Amino acid sequence: MDFRTRIKELCQGQGITQKELAEKMGISDISLNKTLRGEYPQLQTLEKIANTLNVPIAELFEKPNASNVIGFVKVGNTVHEVKSAEDVKNLAGKL
Repeated sequence: MDFRTRIKELCQGQGITQKELAEKMGISDISLNKTLRGEYPQLQTLEKIANTLNVPIAELFEKPNASNVIGFVKVGNTVHEVKSAEDVKNLAGKL
């Protein structure tokens, strides 16, 4: 599942809009939209979204018990391929 779709689902599940998510994060909705439309999100931004939604960062990529996640995350200037929620956890542990 695409992380953008998953973030929308999480917001809907919590009864908030993406604009309200941005406000809770302390950023503009334009900044959040740019992040979500970007090719490779920054890991720090994903962590902030996860913390604001009160979910583990891996849940931004998959529903619990889902599998076969494929995507990319940018840490610094390096783009990492993400094949599983465990990959995201490992990248978060390197910060």
